[in-house]
Amino acid sequence: MKIDNVTLSFRNKVILKDINIEIKKWEFVFMIGYSGSWKTSVIRSIIWDFRPERWDIILDSNLALYRWMTEETLLSYRREVWVIFQDYKLLESKKVYENVAFAMEVCGYSDALIRKKVPEALEKVWLLIKKDKFVYELSGWEKQRVAIARALVHDPRIIIWDEPTWNLDPETAKEIMDIFLDLNMEWKTIIMATHDSNIVNALNKRVITFHDRKIISDVENGHYNLK
Repeated sequence: MKIDNVTLSFRNKVILKDINIEIKKWEFVFMIGYSGSWKTSVIRSIIWDFRPERWDIILDSNLALYRWMTEETLLSYRREVWVIFQDYKLLESKKVYENVAFAMEVCGYSDALIRKKVPEALEKVWLLIKKDKFVYELSGWEKQRVAIARALVHDPRIIIWDEPTWNLDPETAKEIMDIFLDLNMEWKTIIMATHDSNIVNALNKRVITFHDRKIISDVENGHYNLK
């Protein structure tokens, strides 16, 4: 995937200008920057939710996401790329199993495949034992794992998470990162926008830094540094 000279505008104001990022298959990438540096806007553009003012997102298939995507190819793309936002977007009044199944139902998966994939995803995030619990009964950490399971049932090539460790203690944050390191080893591309310097410095992955409407650094084996 290549973010190719993209400019993003919000309410007639340029918020990011001439952004160039190439993310290769199976990379693990952190996006960092001060609050208000518009990292989330880049994520929204990747998932076809924020049209660039100029140029485009070029996919591995060489399709331009906003100029050439048909309804059919867009549906396929959205199954390959899954984003987890800070609020998780879970259905509090439904059970854990129902929340994960719903993520497949809205995408048109068969009942048989849902019955197969949902338990597999819950087991991978250590929540199968709580499949019949209501979401409102879960801890914050358990809700995060439900959100991860909702991503995994689609078997996406790319998983994006906006602030994965906010409001978590260090031990729980490490457990979240262990899950994503395992997923990366299973040939998933991982993109995370974060303010958590501890996880960035501990993992020693690629770090892209945003500041003043542009990218100011892009470092392999990088650390958290906003200077």
